[in-house]
Amino acid sequence: MTKPNYYITTPIYYVNGLPHAGSALTTITCDVLARYHRMIGFNSWLLTGTDENATKVQEAAAKAGMPPTSFVDGLASEFRSAWNSLHIDYDDFIRTSEPRHILACQRFFQELVDRGYVYLDSYEGWYSVSDETFYLDDKVKDGFAIETGKPVIRVTEQNYFFKLSAFSDRLLKYYEDHPEFLKPDQRKNEVIGFIKEGLRDMCITRTNKGWGIEVPGDSTRVIYVWFDALINYLAATGWPDAPDWSERWPAALHVMGKEIFVRFHATLWPAMLMALDLPLPGQVYAHGWWTARGLQGKLGKSTGGLPTPAQFNHLLMKKAGIDADTAADAQRYILCREMNFGHDTDFTMDNCLRRYNTDLANDLGNLLNRSINMLGKFLDGIVPGVPLAAENTDIPALAEVVCVEYAAAMEDIRPNQALEAVWRLVSRLNKYVDESAPWSVAKRRESDPTADAVLQTILYNCLESARIATVLIQPFMPHASIKMLAQLGIIPSDQPPTWTDTEWGGLQGGTRTQPPLPIFPRIQDLALTEDDQVAIGLVAEEQKTPKGDTKPVSQEVTASSNIDKGPADAELNSTAAEPLITIDDLMKVQLRVGEVLAAEPIPGASKLLRLTVQLGDDDTRTILAGIAEYYDAETLPGRQVIVVANLQPRKMRGIESQGMLLAADIDGKAVLLQPDSPVAPGAKVR
Repeated sequence: MTKPNYYITTPIYYVNGLPHAGSALTTITCDVLARYHRMIGFNSWLLTGTDENATKVQEAAAKAGMPPTSFVDGLASEFRSAWNSLHIDYDDFIRTSEPRHILACQRFFQELVDRGYVYLDSYEGWYSVSDETFYLDDKVKDGFAIETGKPVIRVTEQNYFFKLSAFSDRLLKYYEDHPEFLKPDQRKNEVIGFIKEGLRDMCITRTNKGWGIEVPGDSTRVIYVWFDALINYLAATGWPDAPDWSERWPAALHVMGKEIFVRFHATLWPAMLMALDLPLPGQVYAHGWWTARGLQGKLGKSTGGLPTPAQFNHLLMKKAGIDADTAADAQRYILCREMNFGHDTDFTMDNCLRRYNTDLANDLGNLLNRSINMLGKFLDGIVPGVPLAAENTDIPALAEVVCVEYAAAMEDIRPNQALEAVWRLVSRLNKYVDESAPWSVAKRRESDPTADAVLQTILYNCLESARIATVLIQPFMPHASIKMLAQLGIIPSDQPPTWTDTEWGGLQGGTRTQPPLPIFPRIQDLALTEDDQVAIGLVAEEQKTPKGDTKPVSQEVTASSNIDKGPADAELNSTAAEPLITIDDLMKVQLRVGEVLAAEPIPGASKLLRLTVQLGDDDTRTILAGIAEYYDAETLPGRQVIVVANLQPRKMRGIESQGMLLAADIDGKAVLLQPDSPVAPGAKVR
């Protein structure tokens, strides 16, 4: 049987600066999804590339004192190098300066003219070179675009227009008939609102200043960069002249950051395709931004704060003592695990390094190393046969459930949740080892005839779970997963794993494991030196909590704030007379409803959980709460909580907590407060 196609695209990236952790996240995500779909039986085809015809690219080249062609050649090479270093297995890398793209753009433009969707008229209005976007008068204030804060200039020139206004009803009807076309849902709602405001015909050319794709038959003008750039997805299939272009088109999925979703990918591009009666892609998905507390908008080229892939890799290599390939896989894992897909997420290198230690060095590395070590010590390094019911355990059933959850998360484009599912298995196995105590069982073998079968079952459960976890993380860490499988005695194959490899019982009895060399050594010193910060391009060290007594009154009554108390925190449980406050004092405290998206323990802190809490579409926070004694982390995702939203951020255990949960203190036990019926995250509490 012929495998079904899965054509996935990244956006094509502006070559006015180097790639960074933002563009890396998008590209890694697409590569992960392509590898996953290949695993489940699709013929995956991944497209990425560079957007080179923008006015700001021409300006950047002039500033660098270089011809535009030489400038874009150099930066396109940097993007290729960055993606290769991150193990991005792209099938095609398209550049908008290539002849195939120029041909497709000019043919697309001409067909729109022939069908009556393009006309010549005068344009007078605002244009942002930085955004490469035209703005209406009501979208501009004091010389700046209200939407982005970027400067605009007044432009008056004769240009060609695309009849975008003719597609409002068709677009809305398509979204209604294809509810999965735009994701996530809150972004789709933005698109619908944008269209209902009223679409106007769009200016799609600029005066030719020596850079860009010329309008067919009119060398005085070039095609507007955003109109030109979108066509790359179609050009890469060989459209219009390759006889087999329709075997790949339409794309299954376009992935991008949210800033280019509403106006361009979710409105303009579908309308362009409709105009030529071409099929629309299967889905268009927008992830959120990397942000920083106290900074409005995303981190990126203009704001700084995000390392390049090379800088990130070099820091991991230095801190952990690992090679470049392992560092690249760790970076892939960290970015996918840290980003709360669909929402904005704060980015700090402190959190990234901590994630490396917690997840890779401690959890995953610990499971693999201790399992292989125990096998060598107790069974001479030989995997036992698949045991029968020598021991009642939930492990095989849990592995099956985790695979189902993983697949569902990947289909919903939630790589972080897919990894959370895998780590449920990893965490359970580490706990299972402690509970089953195989070292104690091994000591009983001479006196207890059933002990040997129990020991074999325990060790097989550990090793087989480690194998399944390794298969599931292969799309995220293709290099490290091969090393892990090799330690389990599985000979690396030229073929990637398939979904059948996740079935229980795949580790064959009689397999000899290899010595357990740590793949992800623990970082001993997580602190970033000044040299580290300079090396990774951070703009400044994170703000520290001011010294002195700055606790808001809300901390005095919040049980969940009593985390690993030391002398400085003892006053939080004081029963001394409490001063009265005024209504003005109370009104300073902002209480909002939040939804827990993820929860995990903090190593070495027995009372502490790290929660990811959503307080609105674009407000997702990390909150540390001392509730681990009363709540299991697995039970919290999906639960609504009450959050002190305007609390001064505070570092505990090296992690910045950006709020506080409200809980009742019942005989020393924390009981979380929550609404008595579901409400929208971010709703105010009064």
